[in-house]
Amino acid sequence: MKIAIHATLDYEFPQPSDVLLQLEAAIIPEQVVESAHIAISPTEHFARIGGHGGLGDRIWLRVQGRLTVDYAATVTTNRFCADVAPLPAVETCLLPGETVEFLLPSRYCPSDRFQNFVHAQFGHLAGGARVAAMRDWVLDHFSYAPGVSHAGTTALDTFVMRQGVCRDFAHVLITLVRAGGIPARFASVYALGVEPQDFHAVAEVFLDGAWHLIDATGMAQAADMAKIGIGRDAADVSFLTSYGMALLNGQTVSVIPA
Repeated sequence: MKIAIHATLDYEFPQPSDVLLQLEAAIIPEQVVESAHIAISPTEHFARIGGHGGLGDRIWLRVQGRLTVDYAATVTTNRFCADVAPLPAVETCLLPGETVEFLLPSRYCPSDRFQNFVHAQFGHLAGGARVAAMRDWVLDHFSYAPGVSHAGTTALDTFVMRQGVCRDFAHVLITLVRAGGIPARFASVYALGVEPQDFHAVAEVFLDGAWHLIDATGMAQAADMAKIGIGRDAADVSFLTSYGMALLNGQTVSVIPA
């Protein structure tokens, strides 16, 4: 699948502030960035660094006043997309070292508090069948509701409210999967089919020796996603992290077939 991406940011920073951006499609084997251009208004400082786990790029900026960012890219995805249900889990003691952090609780995904629930609800299942059942359970029991959550909302908060946006759905699924003994991480993506269109968040689970993207909202398919970055949860892959007051003037995201 070839997709065309266009994202714009327009922010105001009243005081000198350090800003960390991560909004470019990652250059990785499962997707080809055929063309890309990013235009950033003048800044005091600009530096590229690697993303979490070495996947994708982050950009450090130091800014004051208005910051505008215009990013456009064409990306072709060529990842292997499997039905996760029949896939086996990797035995815990055989997990590769780079997956272990994604088995542990994190800021927004307190998986240690969900173990009893997971055992009672999904304990009769294993591996990919367990993950698929968790995905379906979230789809059946949660409603997509913009505005009900905020930057501090955790998977536990969302579990109680039973509503949220893509970030919240991803946090809940990641938390359940980890509580079931399977590594799961947060992935920020551009995706076709997302309504309203915006930066999108999905889960990625480790089964049968590979990572598999799963959209807990049901809006997008793995073949139609361009991955930006990965992390333990949303804190690791925010498209913009500001170390100072930031005022939003506007932002847009467009993802269409190319």
